[in-house]
Amino acid sequence: MNTLIFRTAAPLIVIVMLVFAVFILLRGHNLPGGGFVAALITSVALLLQYVASGVRWTEARIAPDYRAIAGAGILLAGLTGLGSLAFGYPFLTTAFGHFHIPGIGEVELATAMIFDLGVFCTVTGTTLVIVSHLGVRNLPPAQAAEDA
Repeated sequence: MNTLIFRTAAPLIVIVMLVFAVFILLRGHNLPGGGFVAALITSVALLLQYVASGVRWTEARIAPDYRAIAGAGILLAGLTGLGSLAFGYPFLTTAFGHFHIPGIGEVELATAMIFDLGVFCTVTGTTLVIVSHLGVRNLPPAQAAEDA
């Protein structure tokens, strides 16, 4: 059973986890991290929200189509690889450049970041589809039919 402390602390923990996931995603093409690890952190954060607040409350506020997110991620990652072929380079060859962004300074942008975003979407979507189906299987039959 959820305690009041857990239900109260969960939103703060979820926010911290999501910010950390963005940090891991953005640094992944140069340092350890990337789309896969960030997706797992994001999935655990969303699962924590489901546990703390319940399925109906969470899906009333989030309600994404996890299958579409996973499919978009596969498409994005695949198109990133095909983009290098279009320019005469081997599949998934990365390109990068340094750009000046006012207020931020010099930033390196690489196509590996787009690939990581595709991996992030694929893993997050797939993980949450699996967990949501496992959750429906454990509900009583009447409620499972209602939630399907």
